Amino acid sequence: MLLFVGLGNPTPGSDNNRHNIGFKIIDSINKNFNLSKQKPKFKGLLTTGNIGTKKIYAIKPLTFMNNSGICIRELLEYFKIDSKNVFVFHDDLDIDVGKIKAKFGGSDAGHNGVASIDKFIGKDYSRIRIGIGKPETKIAVSDYVLKDFSEDEQEKMEEITNKMIEYLNILVDKKLDLFSSTVNNK
Repeated sequence: MLLFVGLGNPTPGSDNNRHNIGFKIIDSINKNFNLSKQKPKFKGLLTTGNIGTKKIYAIKPLTFMNNSGICIRELLEYFKIDSKNVFVFHDDLDIDVGKIKAKFGGSDAGHNGVASIDKFIGKDYSRIRIGIGKPETKIAVSDYVLKDFSEDEQEKMEEITNKMIEYLNILVDKKLDLFSSTVNNK
């Protein structure tokens, strides 16, 4: 069993915020792999299904970004999923818009959602860091991540999302470096 987690905030009107790219990825996975209808469980919106031969759970925590770990821990304990089988999709300021980096473990790099997950389940899980770039003007990081993508950025995000979906089987097989290079170079 694998758990896909998309980080975001459930605030009305925040669908296209940079901080909500994790939610958008989960929505694409749900749609493209015909996972079940979203059900409110474990303080999130949960879907289930299969990708290839793997049983998949996908969740969008509704606890707000800074408390995402609460939702994840409850789900892991209930389904007895090892943290090594968790994949967290989240925004990353240090990666250019339209690029990704998948890795296992590491630091939270100042991302409060990742810090919350680290606190509740440890650091032994995979992170799919989706680039949102740095602000081009003087703006607080907290304001930047809560702003919507520009039209140009939105196009790049749709492209990278489609590539991630196309090559998701590589991620399911836990080939993180291959997933990153394939998605970024195609």
